Amino acid sequence: MTSYSMIKVGNDFVVQANDKCILKVGSRRRAAQLISEATDLLNALTSVESPKTAPEVPSLAREAPELP
Repeated sequence: MTSYSMIKVGNDFVVQANDKCILKVGSRRRAAQLISEATDLLNALTSVESPKTAPEVPSLAREAPELP
């Protein structure tokens, strides 16, 4: 799961995901909003598609043609 945080850099706030800076915004409120929205989207995605229910991906490997 991704861990979000924000740090203040000068007059701006930097949003981080797993200690990696991903976004710079001008207000603390906007940074908190973005973190909340990202968390909600990731939670919705994991509840919709889990590895157990995802369909199998067909193999792209070509099979040799059968010879008579």
